[in-house]
Amino acid sequence: MLTSIRSRTTASVFALSAAFAAPAMAQVTNPADEVDDGGIGVEVSANVAMVSEYRFRGVDLSGGEFAIQGGVDVGLPAGFYVGTWASSLDEQTVGYGSTELDVYGGWAGEFGNLSTDVGVIMYIYPDAGPGDFDYVEFYGSVGAAVGPAEVTVGVAYAPDQDSLGGTDNFYIYSDVGVGIPGTPVSLTGHVGYTDGFLTFTNDSEAFDYSIGAEVAVPGTPLAVGVAYVGVEGDGFVDPGGTFTSDGVVVTLGASF
Repeated sequence: MLTSIRSRTTASVFALSAAFAAPAMAQVTNPADEVDDGGIGVEVSANVAMVSEYRFRGVDLSGGEFAIQGGVDVGLPAGFYVGTWASSLDEQTVGYGSTELDVYGGWAGEFGNLSTDVGVIMYIYPDAGPGDFDYVEFYGSVGAAVGPAEVTVGVAYAPDQDSLGGTDNFYIYSDVGVGIPGTPVSLTGHVGYTDGFLTFTNDSEAFDYSIGAEVAVPGTPLAVGVAYVGVEGDGFVDPGGTFTSDGVVVTLGASF
């Protein structure tokens, strides 16, 4: 799988978008390496990726350029976890500086055929310059097998914060993943709706979507993916279409 816990919680489109996130579970994955922890149940995994664009909920945050990404996740006893993830940004595109650093924690569990995930994530932009850009978001999702597919529905909510213009932001999404039997290929789809500050639109509403495929390289931790990603809204604050045009995202990633 090309993504970390961070991507599944935000349902963003990087490393093949939230369509490949834990909300989309019908794909070939590389299991996390277990640490010799004396039997207390701690697991550590890491991921790295190069993406042709960093897309967050359909919006291009790398200015149409390659981005380098990676993270570390720590699974704790009783289903709890913490982790961190980072990506390079285009400093001029949206004014968040050249780096995004995310720190998150939460709980994931299974109830029969259902899988759940709840937590909180802090988005940090360490070199964004003067002003308040960092913000906190809470998230939750429920996934289940539906025939040969895995379907997930999730929400994310960022409460009123100065960095969000004194407003809140609500995001709801659904992901579908289908692994092709007997092959290392997975197909994915994603659709999301944003209401709030993070839409880059005049009316604070936007829809994002993606459809893609991922191929795990047999015998290696590598995977290659491609996805078509789009975002639609009324009056994007982006006259040149730099970060809201539809595009194809290609990913080369590895999980350890």
